[in-house]
Amino acid sequence: MKKLSLLLIFVIGFSVANAQQPFPFWNDIQKFKSQDSIAFPASNQILFVGSSSFTMWRDVNDYFPGYKILNRAFGGSQLVDLIRYRYDVIYPYQPKQIVMYCGENDIAASDTVTADIVAERFKTLFHLVREKYPATPFAYVSMKPSPSRKHLMDKFDAGNKQIAAFLKNQKNAVFIDVYSKMLKPDGSPMDDIFLKDNLHMTAKGYKIWQKILKPYLKK
Repeated sequence: MKKLSLLLIFVIGFSVANAQQPFPFWNDIQKFKSQDSIAFPASNQILFVGSSSFTMWRDVNDYFPGYKILNRAFGGSQLVDLIRYRYDVIYPYQPKQIVMYCGENDIAASDTVTADIVAERFKTLFHLVREKYPATPFAYVSMKPSPSRKHLMDKFDAGNKQIAAFLKNQKNAVFIDVYSKMLKPDGSPMDDIFLKDNLHMTAKGYKIWQKILKPYLKK
């Protein structure tokens, strides 16, 4: 009987935990919604969305004084997650500009995810964004060459090229290349701009991004 009771408690606890987070990153999204319910962000800001390279840029406003940036990135996310949560992290905010960093995690998540798949996921998301914001300036920041994912660099590069080619034919949309600016002369990733995990960047890495992104941001 005691074993049965413990098993029942475990099953109930597991069910409750899954009920609280029915989809990946559910809790992250609820935190954003809670923040918005307390003080909804002003419109006409630059909206940063995507994965952890943006999430961890917590002091992004310090890098771009004079620009108003709303960061709604959530770490570990893939393009499919942005598609799922577009009503929560993109649609509500009436942004002046949308800047996106995402795609790297899609490729890292599975060997079956190719550059073609990432490009198609991005196109799907882009068209959904355009349905809501047909004329809002849009910028895609290229997938970066993370040292811990060096074995995936060919996929990142190929995906970047496909997305760049697609955006070249879209109105009010730009592709921002950070990939090539984060490589050493021998073509390998810089190793002094990343944290110990060799995935996320230090302030030195974000300084590189600051210089590259600033000409594209809308005041």
